[in-house]
Amino acid sequence: MEKILRPISGYLALVIAIALIAIGVYLFINAEQRVGFVVLGVICVVLSFFFIKGLMIIQPNHSRVLNFFGKYVGSVKENGLFFVNPLYSSYNISLRYQNFQGQTLKVNDKMGNPIEIGAVIVWKVGDTYKAAYQVANYIDYVRTQSEAAIRHLAVSFAYDSIEDENADMTLRDGGDRVNKILEQELTDRLEPAGILIQEARISHLAYAPEIAGAMLQRQQATAIVAARTKIVEGAVGMVDLALKKLSEENIVVLDDERKAAMVSNLMVVLCGEKAATPVLNAGTLYQ
Repeated sequence: MEKILRPISGYLALVIAIALIAIGVYLFINAEQRVGFVVLGVICVVLSFFFIKGLMIIQPNHSRVLNFFGKYVGSVKENGLFFVNPLYSSYNISLRYQNFQGQTLKVNDKMGNPIEIGAVIVWKVGDTYKAAYQVANYIDYVRTQSEAAIRHLAVSFAYDSIEDENADMTLRDGGDRVNKILEQELTDRLEPAGILIQEARISHLAYAPEIAGAMLQRQQATAIVAARTKIVEGAVGMVDLALKKLSEENIVVLDDERKAAMVSNLMVVLCGEKAATPVLNAGTLYQ
């Protein structure tokens, strides 16, 4: 598990290193024939390099994972100048939010239709130990698992309700629900690498080019049928109202044949795409 270290400030170590270098230089200059001064000068210079080697600078929103001869020591997440054991090896990991927008993937949806889908994912490292030691390369891991999650999402739902009329949710009209499902799957897949998902959203969704034209025609036909259905429903209601008004107010008495002709004419006028050309009856209704 991740262990947070709080090493000592590196400013004191830096001052000591500079002082040791100055003392070493002074001893070398004044050594002359005195071997002791030379030995002390060498010791001071070696110690100064020891302190300098232990200095570590951590930039804001970065961290260092420390390792001592193959053993995990801990992670430093504070920014600034610090001093640690010079024998530690360190691994720098950024804690900043990063965007991942992979290539547009071509997959089949739940109904087997080829579609194109892409997503934008905002993520960051939450557990430095897992990012450094649980996976070989956490950036490649994010890329591969993100594409796998997007593919799995695409095959789990139909593109739209035209293909699956009983679908509770589709990719096109799912909206935030689809994004939440993608976020949850990414969280589960990337947890072994210590990755936190801030946001995941579908950025591109379309039918594949080879069927896009046919699907567009199908959508247009469906829209036309739906519009015609509404028009017919309204026309039938208007014809029924007209007949009832004529009968209730005794404006004219029509037999079944005349009613049928009137219904036919009204339906043509109300449902036609073009305006009807009126024909005036100069005689009586019964001629």
